[in-house]
Amino acid sequence: MVSQKVTIKNPTGLHLRPAGILCKEAMQFKSLITFTFRESTANAKSVLSVLGACVKCGDEVEFFCEGEDEQDALKTLIAAVEGGLGE
Repeated sequence: MVSQKVTIKNPTGLHLRPAGILCKEAMQFKSLITFTFRESTANAKSVLSVLGACVKCGDEVEFFCEGEDEQDALKTLIAAVEGGLGE
C-alpha cells in the first residue's frame, strides 16, 4: 500500500465536476483507491462517496492505493489533483 497527502486547489473544492474527473481517473486502475479527510474515508471510485466527504479548497486529503498498479494510481491521482481536476 502506498499513500500521499495532497492539498485540494480547486476554488470550489470537490464538487460534482471535479469529483467526476477524480473518479474517472481512479476507475482506470485495478487497485483499491481511497482517501481520508478529517475522520472519514471515501472511495475515490464513487462520485457519491467523494461528494459526501465535503472537501473544500485548501483542505488536505491523503490518498491510499493498494493493489497491483498502486504506484501508477497514486501518481496519476496526485497529478490530477495538483492540476486542478479540470478547473
